[in-house]
Amino acid sequence: MSHFQSPNTLMVQGTTSDAGKSIVVTALCRILARHGISVAPFKPQNMALNSAVTTEGGEIGRAQAVQAEACYLPASVEMNPVLLKPNSDIGAQVILNGKAIGNMKATEYHNFKPQLLTEVVKSHGQLQQKYSAVIVEGAGSPAEINLREHDIANMGFAEAIDCPVIIVADIDRGGVFAHLLGTYELLSDSEKARVKGFVINRFRGDVSLLEPGLDWLEEKTGVPVLCVIPYVTNLHIEAEDAVNQQQKSNGEQQLKVVVPLYPRASNHTDFDVLRMHPQVDCEFLRDPQQFSGADLIVLPGSKNVRGDLNWLQENGWDKIIQRHLRFGGKLIGICGGYQMLGEWIHDPEQIESTAGSSAALGILPMETTLTGDKMLRNVQGVLCGSDTPVTGYEIHAGISNGEALNNPLFELQVEGSTHTDGVRDPGDQVMGTYLHGVFDQPELLTEWLNWAGLNQQQSFDYPAFREAQINRLADEVEAVMPLESILTLLSLGRGRGSEQGGEKA
Repeated sequence: MSHFQSPNTLMVQGTTSDAGKSIVVTALCRILARHGISVAPFKPQNMALNSAVTTEGGEIGRAQAVQAEACYLPASVEMNPVLLKPNSDIGAQVILNGKAIGNMKATEYHNFKPQLLTEVVKSHGQLQQKYSAVIVEGAGSPAEINLREHDIANMGFAEAIDCPVIIVADIDRGGVFAHLLGTYELLSDSEKARVKGFVINRFRGDVSLLEPGLDWLEEKTGVPVLCVIPYVTNLHIEAEDAVNQQQKSNGEQQLKVVVPLYPRASNHTDFDVLRMHPQVDCEFLRDPQQFSGADLIVLPGSKNVRGDLNWLQENGWDKIIQRHLRFGGKLIGICGGYQMLGEWIHDPEQIESTAGSSAALGILPMETTLTGDKMLRNVQGVLCGSDTPVTGYEIHAGISNGEALNNPLFELQVEGSTHTDGVRDPGDQVMGTYLHGVFDQPELLTEWLNWAGLNQQQSFDYPAFREAQINRLADEVEAVMPLESILTLLSLGRGRGSEQGGEKA
């Protein structure tokens, strides 16, 4: 048995951001879960603008919600106790145990972290009592010297709970041996002692040609390379935060969708289903000069609505949108993008930025006032005027009022009562909603794409596609990192786990 106090916990750290931590955690979670071992994901601190609403009505990083799905579990606030949502270059909204506790500048947050360590250790302990295994994801790199003091995201957390660590590096970026050796050498002796293996991610070619390098690395560090994960082409696992702007080009697209990508755009995973749809060309655009027309423009959510609205106007996107509507194009606003469609956005309490009001795009007769109480809930209902079902989640600070709301988009059931959401303009050219995730439902997606101009559609079940992608990833990783290897790292023997997806027996 391991000497670690947390023998059923394994932490996955990376040499850089986007090294593959989220992917590896997702894969390990699915491998364990489908072998009948109860497992949960955990990330002590996440910085991301993609978030999800949990069963408790709290907010966590989107990546942990995907990892929960890989475990066949509903998302819980215990899986990501600290979430930072940047709303400026030097500050972020701090979300603790699912609820926003205020905005902090970077230096203020750094001094606050020792208080948060108790919270993240407590959340981990709660998961550890419920599940036979906990797979923890680090953040960025453990070798950031300037962030070592008060660290709660990487080795600071691993030392606090005393768990083993594996370190992931992306060979497709180049310099993988320098990344791994350099990261290892910058760790303290006690931190080095808990590193049980390296994982090389996204390798192309014949792995036998890599073996001299693997032997050299183990000789230098005494740490084995546990596995080399191959480059999996066309793999789609929802991103933690970075926007994948790479375009598909399979020659089959018939509908063009453009999503203006403002600086604080949030929950861009709303559009993954459009990017994956075989008949849709969905393009994220920052530069308005690259806009060459579209059937549908979608304004995404925002963590700084007035700031991003100002960016749209300064860069001429407002004029592009008005011309798009004159030419008969369709327009959807989601969450912050929905608020931008109105006439005014008021922020009297400095919820997101400085106090004041901003003239919005003026497309819908409504105004929005940002408030300190953030709406966090999962909802279900129907599209108004039809039986088409909708499910989604709300994450927003703001209340919208005005004549536009007399023509709502959705009728929702919330805690036994009925209320409406969103707007459909009388000309049926513009729609807005506070709901995230609405494109994911196949029936509603078909109806909306038909509204936007896509006829003779192929059926596309995005939830089934997403599930297949998680299994595809797990298959690739399990082929090079068998279950027994994972159980050894976790100090688990066969039969330790309870039935699939359940809690610890």
